[in-house]
Formats: sequence, structure tokens, C-alpha cells
Amino acid sequence: MMKLHELAHSRTGDKGNISNISVVAYRLENYDLLRERLTADRVAAHFASRGVTRVLRYELPQLGALNFVLYDALSGGVTSATTLDKHGKTLSSYLLQMEI
Repeated sequence: MMKLHELAHSRTGDKGNISNISVVAYRLENYDLLRERLTADRVAAHFASRGVTRVLRYELPQLGALNFVLYDALSGGVTSATTLDKHGKTLSSYLLQMEI
């Protein structure tokens, strides 16, 4: 087992109450391992305590990347959230701490 951040970095974005997290392998040869272990179900379970209700995963093999769309991830949206700094960048750091 290892932390996801040992194999990949991430980029994020958010719109309304949806966060978008792309996980990009540092090395293309690690993409298949990420694709196998970083499923939408595992990401949803990882974020369940944060209120995420649905996770979609999109595969970008030519980039060695997986893109996750997290619904209800931002406590109503960045401008209406009462929590401090629950933006996509914070969520991506949380995801990169996942054991894979």
C-alpha cells in the first residue's frame, strides 16, 4: 500500500456544488495501477463523510489521467458554504492522501 500522492498529482476545479478532481500519473506506466485501484466507488467512500453523494469517473489514458466529478462536494457551493476553504484544491489534497 502507498499514498496516492506517491504516484500522481492532481488538478481541480469547482462549479456550484460540484468539484472536479483530475488525478494525473507522474509516470504513464503507473496509469493502469491507478485505473485499477482508484475507482469511482472508492473515491465516493473516501469522500462520504464530507457529504459527497455521487462520483463519476472519466478515463484519459492518453494523458495517464483519471477525472472525477464529485456531486454535493462543496456544502452548497463555494459562495454559500459555511465551512472554511472547502474548495476543490483542499479536496484534491484530501484525495491524494488515500491509500491505494
